[in-house]
Amino acid sequence: MGMRTIIESIPAHVIGFIEKLRQQLCDVQFSARHRVRPEDFTRQRQLTFPIVMLFVLQKTVKSIQRHLHEFLNELTGGQLFEPVTAGAFTHARAKLKHTAFIELNQSTVLPAVYGPEQEPKSRRWRGHRLLGVDSSLLRLPQSRELLEEFGAVEVSNQLGHTGTTYPQARMSVLYDLLNRIGLDGRLESSRLGEVELAIKQLPLGQPGDVLVNDRGFTGYAYLAWHHHLALDYISRCSSGSFAAAQELFRMNRAGRSKTVRLLGPADQRAQLRGLGLPLELTVRFVSVRLPSGELEVLATSLLDEQRYPSEEFLIVYHYRWNHETFYAMMKGRLDLENFSGQTTEAVRQDFFATLFLCNVESVLTQSAGQVLREQSAGDKHPKQVNRAVAYHALKDQLLDLLYSELPVEQVVEKLQRMFLGAAVAVRPERKPPRPKLSLYRSYHFQRRVKKIVF
Repeated sequence: MGMRTIIESIPAHVIGFIEKLRQQLCDVQFSARHRVRPEDFTRQRQLTFPIVMLFVLQKTVKSIQRHLHEFLNELTGGQLFEPVTAGAFTHARAKLKHTAFIELNQSTVLPAVYGPEQEPKSRRWRGHRLLGVDSSLLRLPQSRELLEEFGAVEVSNQLGHTGTTYPQARMSVLYDLLNRIGLDGRLESSRLGEVELAIKQLPLGQPGDVLVNDRGFTGYAYLAWHHHLALDYISRCSSGSFAAAQELFRMNRAGRSKTVRLLGPADQRAQLRGLGLPLELTVRFVSVRLPSGELEVLATSLLDEQRYPSEEFLIVYHYRWNHETFYAMMKGRLDLENFSGQTTEAVRQDFFATLFLCNVESVLTQSAGQVLREQSAGDKHPKQVNRAVAYHALKDQLLDLLYSELPVEQVVEKLQRMFLGAAVAVRPERKPPRPKLSLYRSYHFQRRVKKIVF
């Protein structure tokens, strides 16, 4: 007999979360805050404010015209409808501000995860939220507006520069590594450095949060910002960073812990003083051995070796990989770079809509994930939700979920059954190699192998 796929009760906060989303999407004041002009979305048209938002949220790899036909057919329940052209949608979305998706994330998702009732249930490590902040580059559609807004990258080959350029943006997300929630997203020019962008997002953390940082995020000023904001950190050091880290690299022994005092570099002290950052830091350096045999050194503000044993740091740092898989989902399965417009606003709409969709999926799959963990606790390979299936189900049921008169419980239960019915096994012992693909193999993957959700 297969795994039981019935959830006895859907958590009340999930029902309340969806009901609040439904209400806010149709709220007149919400629409007024996120339309370009006061007269926008005031006439009775097919492409109303919530319809445009839902259409953007349901972004697909299909053509806009084909997607419109399918979307309107579902919206009308298979009845005759007045066709809408792709051009009409382009004009309608120009009236919408991308800030609508940001507000939905801040006013509905975050309270549903970190509200007073849910805060004790959220996953933590030794009482701390584990956050990551990292960036990734996005190739944008070819348009003059995007080139001017985000900057250009020149294409080169073995013969040198080709004279061809394309626009490129940098996205950065402050991400809860254990609860799979994007607290804040930024889409900026590719000319802006990733550390500079990350510093702008650090104030959105809370005192006591632990930032798990990759290499490149361990400069003195960056660590000083954590101390200034009462944030903790675990940061991977390069072999040429601080003297204490270099010493642990030379020793080449795992499980070593050393606490030292760091002084601000002489050439940065004036700038540090002007920003109100500390000129002296107390930092602990911990050496860990990767499964590959490579030694790594982590810098941390968690100084208490009794409360934070050195042997736990390798496991904690490994959670940073969740951030990489999050970006892989956004750019791979959700095909974020297949933007549905060529304007700055269209690109921002797609980005923030995708981030919001990822968060909604995290909230809705939380219960199913808990059921799978409990039912397969004694199995050799525990079960977890298949994220690709979950995203497809969510997009497919989006109108029923957020824009219908069907009871929320009914739609959510249907989704939960889909989540549970397509679980996948967790095989942590599998560690496939990560070979660097040639351009030919990468092209082959993108054209013929890559699997897109919806």
